[in-house]
Amino acid sequence: MTLITIRNLGVTLGNPLFSKLNLVVNAGDRIGLVAANGRGKSTLLACITGALEPSEGEITKARGLTVGHVAQNVPAALFDTAFYDAVLQALPADQAESESWRVDVVLESLEVPEAMRRRPLQQLSGGWQRLAMLARAWVSEPDVLLLDEPTNHLDLEKIAQLEAWLNALPRDVPVILSSHDRAFLDATTNRTLFLRPEQSPVFALPYSRARAALDEADAAEARRYERDMKTAEQLRKQAAKLNNIGINSGSDLLVVKTKQLKQRAEKLEDTAKPAHLERSAGAIRLANRGTHAKVLVTLEDAAVATPDGTLLFRTGRQFICQGDRIVLLGLNGVGKSRLVSMLKQAIERPETPGGIKATPSLVLGYGDQALADLADGDTPIGTIIRRFDVGDQRARALLAGAGMTIDMQAKPIGQLSGGQKARLGMLVLRLTEPNFYLLDEPTNHLDIEGQEALESELMAREASCLLVSHDRSFVRAVGNRFWLIEKKRLVEVESPEGFFASVAG
Repeated sequence: MTLITIRNLGVTLGNPLFSKLNLVVNAGDRIGLVAANGRGKSTLLACITGALEPSEGEITKARGLTVGHVAQNVPAALFDTAFYDAVLQALPADQAESESWRVDVVLESLEVPEAMRRRPLQQLSGGWQRLAMLARAWVSEPDVLLLDEPTNHLDLEKIAQLEAWLNALPRDVPVILSSHDRAFLDATTNRTLFLRPEQSPVFALPYSRARAALDEADAAEARRYERDMKTAEQLRKQAAKLNNIGINSGSDLLVVKTKQLKQRAEKLEDTAKPAHLERSAGAIRLANRGTHAKVLVTLEDAAVATPDGTLLFRTGRQFICQGDRIVLLGLNGVGKSRLVSMLKQAIERPETPGGIKATPSLVLGYGDQALADLADGDTPIGTIIRRFDVGDQRARALLAGAGMTIDMQAKPIGQLSGGQKARLGMLVLRLTEPNFYLLDEPTNHLDIEGQEALESELMAREASCLLVSHDRSFVRAVGNRFWLIEKKRLVEVESPEGFFASVAG
């Protein structure tokens, strides 16, 4: 049963975000919406809800269709509202009193603890705020559910919980979700729409298989274009040769033939369609200054504890060696961030006691998920010039390479999008020229292109690193050693799959 029909839809905001978009949404569809940051995913969802008028085309919905929409940000008006009340307020006024049981049902299905339900949203983590917005959208039982970056701020446990929740929804309720989490898309979708300015291909496949099909189609398109342009060039050469013979011999037939060959060449050139080239949101490059030391960090059974001294776990005797790309695994609250903090302190201040010793030649490249070392009031150009001896012109060229226009370079960092801040953070990391990376959720705010670029750079530079990430695709691609925190011990495991399965189960 068709619930939404999108015909020739287009939105232009300065440049076309997408155009000639055609999509039919049927009962049971689980559609993944994929595009780089700032390329129209949220815009398309806003068009479907009716909040935004498209530049061209139309959207037809089944009569009486209700749409639940989970946007990326919590409305400011809800910050002081308790979790439970925020969901209750989403019910129509005439149902709020008699059908408040709906709120309890939804909160139970999302496994929201009782203690959490009475706390104001502003006191909750970003992950719980996301689940509150999801509960608000679902409590009125919409016919279609739209989710904009639903895994933002969620840890691995909550992502697994969200996957299970989505997969348990009534099968006839279509879901359209935008996400940069490749493993999440694979687990929850059965169709994939790649949003592009000219033509947006749709595949009846989850993300990874759809991406392979898209790459194949793009490669075939590139070969076809190259072949057509080569044929057109040969026709023009033949036309030029015949033209010369025709002029010398005075043959009208050859002049006509020349004209026909030129027309064929022009037609081919006009209709030949270049292969799609994804406009990069900005390059990600890393550096690795190298070191002669084989062992970079030694952990001598260090005790990892909370600020008040409560023991979280002990590390045992462990070594971080050159070329290691260690992924730190563990449930929320077991002490991953505390260990990262201790490693950072041991590298920056070697005299600090605590059972962690770093080789003296270690140069740290540290990136935290909040990008806290980028001051909101500073500007990108100011940040680069003050921290590094590169000069104004070089700084501007580096920022442009990272996807920042001249205009953007002078804006306060607080006004940049999450993706732009992440790319600025990566540029700062590169210019630090480290030989050891300590990365806490490095893929936060990066689109799929950015994630893949970061993966490639870490591998190509043979970078030594320890990282924490809830992005399963990134962990699988990058890690060559895996440390798991469980039962108050740090143990090495062969792969992350057992941990992933335990979280999902």
